[in-house]
Amino acid sequence: MQQRENAKNPKQALQVRQSSLSAWQIGARTAGPKTVHLKSAQKHEKEKQQSASEQAGSSTQNHLEQALTYFERVKDYIPLRKNEVLQKHLATVESIALQRGLSPEGLNVLLNVALSGHLADTVNSRILKCLIPASVIAESSVVSAVSWLCVGKCSGSTQLLFLRWLIAMFDFIDHKEKLHALYGFFFCSLQDEKLGMQPHLQALLSLYKLFCPELVSITLPAKMKVRNGLILPACSTDTNNPARSKEINHVDILSHSESFPVEQLHTFSQLLQNIHRLEFPSQMGSVLRNSLLLHYINCVKDESIYLRLYYWMGQTLQEECTWYKLDNQQYEEEFKDFLDIVYKTECFLQEGFSSCEEFLYKSLPLWDGFCCRSQILRLVSWIPLSSFSEMKPHLCEPLAQLFFTSSLYFKVIQVLLSFCLTLLCILKLMSCVNVVCFSDCCSRNTTLSGLLNSVAELIHFVGWISTVALRLENNATFLMYFILDFYETVCDVYLKYNLPLLVMPPPGVFYPALLSMDSVSLNQLCYIMYRYRTNLVAAKENELIKKTILQFKFSSQTYQEYNQYIMAMVGCLWTSSAFQKDIHPQGIRLDPEVLKKTRVQEVRSSFNIVHHPALMGYAILFLQQAWPEDKTLNFNLIKGRRWNWYLEYLYMQGLQGLKLFIESSINRVSQPCYILILTSP
Repeated sequence: MQQRENAKNPKQALQVRQSSLSAWQIGARTAGPKTVHLKSAQKHEKEKQQSASEQAGSSTQNHLEQALTYFERVKDYIPLRKNEVLQKHLATVESIALQRGLSPEGLNVLLNVALSGHLADTVNSRILKCLIPASVIAESSVVSAVSWLCVGKCSGSTQLLFLRWLIAMFDFIDHKEKLHALYGFFFCSLQDEKLGMQPHLQALLSLYKLFCPELVSITLPAKMKVRNGLILPACSTDTNNPARSKEINHVDILSHSESFPVEQLHTFSQLLQNIHRLEFPSQMGSVLRNSLLLHYINCVKDESIYLRLYYWMGQTLQEECTWYKLDNQQYEEEFKDFLDIVYKTECFLQEGFSSCEEFLYKSLPLWDGFCCRSQILRLVSWIPLSSFSEMKPHLCEPLAQLFFTSSLYFKVIQVLLSFCLTLLCILKLMSCVNVVCFSDCCSRNTTLSGLLNSVAELIHFVGWISTVALRLENNATFLMYFILDFYETVCDVYLKYNLPLLVMPPPGVFYPALLSMDSVSLNQLCYIMYRYRTNLVAAKENELIKKTILQFKFSSQTYQEYNQYIMAMVGCLWTSSAFQKDIHPQGIRLDPEVLKKTRVQEVRSSFNIVHHPALMGYAILFLQQAWPEDKTLNFNLIKGRRWNWYLEYLYMQGLQGLKLFIESSINRVSQPCYILILTSP
């Protein structure tokens, strides 16, 4: 061990005091008695304070010296239990390290004792966690510490903690020439059963293999950064000549010897001027808060950055997850802030992180549905596209359990909206990428049909939980509004997102909306069916003129299901034959004998636009305005020309969805009116 700094010499201090006393005596002869006494008191007080400060600093330094000497002399195994001396010196080192850091010599002593295996793992862990440098870390100390790993005296958990400390403190090492020669040892450590394929070593090895693949023969897990559903290949300019591509990559890496520190990056113009020589920070957490660096990530296809970000974020999410900890209250707010930062980053990049997806898949089955609720469900909306068979057990089913057992507000504002946002993100993603990119590059679904099937299954799943939720909540209007809002997105997938996908709402959603007592829900349903028709007509025309979108066709079952719903709607709202002509297997068709037993007058017209519970209020207002002297409210007056007047009155009240549906689905020119049925091409 190098010589540590000694305390001040008492003789020198005595000489200083004697010199000061002589000077004071000389000054005292020339000054008056009052001045002498005042100056003497001030001088004495100042010297007293300095003496106390020096004594405190000297005492702290002495305690640290004693502790380091104690650890330096450890040669055999020392247990922690009932060892007051060890506990005292350990507490001293921890306290001083947190206050002002440790000198390079002190770090050297503590590294050696922590990795020598002479102390318990709990003590080694506490020592490694308090190795905070006051200035720098000597490279020789790191090399000496690595040599202890070769001896194998310490446990695997201690070795892992040391490697993590080394990665975190890498920038504080004064020289790295000798350390570079030890990279081979770190990579070989992956084959150690005690270490295994740890994320920290995988991160280092993945970066090393990216730049020098010929030097790394170890097989890594197939985890690649997926951007917008596509695997980004390594940067290359000549795919036909692998040797040439490798040469270009190596030359490109080595050509920019002069790097641009990220601390000097303040404007977007600086980013554009120095984008090829930007020195990325070693701490990936700082990247998420820097919009300029996020622009850099979005523009530059540097796989090393994505690998570093992948491993760092995955490990941070796992360690900071509050419901994995017993006392999680003090950590919850910090974890919320971190999740908010991750979500904002995903929104900025317009893509989800695969490490965040893996975290959600692992943690949602253990989630209570309350802790960090809004943050977790917002992250769900950015889960990268994958097969529904993978999403269902890890994502959909845990959310469904929370959905069915939670309040109406949670059903609507949290889970249902998260599914809607997920669908929107997926549709926007798929609409921006052509078939070739998906079929060539997608890692989980090799064809576009597989991706479309996954989206269709997700929509069916939302339809299923919506059906159950409407039954549980007695067809609550608030819940129905958000369910129909979801299907306003679904019905326009073909035209709005240029994708050959149309999924009809389930009967458990369609019929409660059709028979709803709320005019907003009925108007929404009419608009949705109008958009379904518009999309199906466009698909049919494109198929007939051989201009199909992405060369896909809708099945005849889609047209059949649409026509069944149209028959039911027109039978209810227009022809007053809802219970006779509904042909849907789960529809509202009833036998005439059953209808007679209800003893309801004019039962056939009970759901047309005049008598429908959702529109009856408008009919009453229309009668009061048209015949103010008639107090009987005779609904039979609304027929013939008055029927048309009543329609115009409904349109003026803002029921534009009803207007679009009637004008597009009913032929009113001929008598009797006909339903416009669609047939598959």
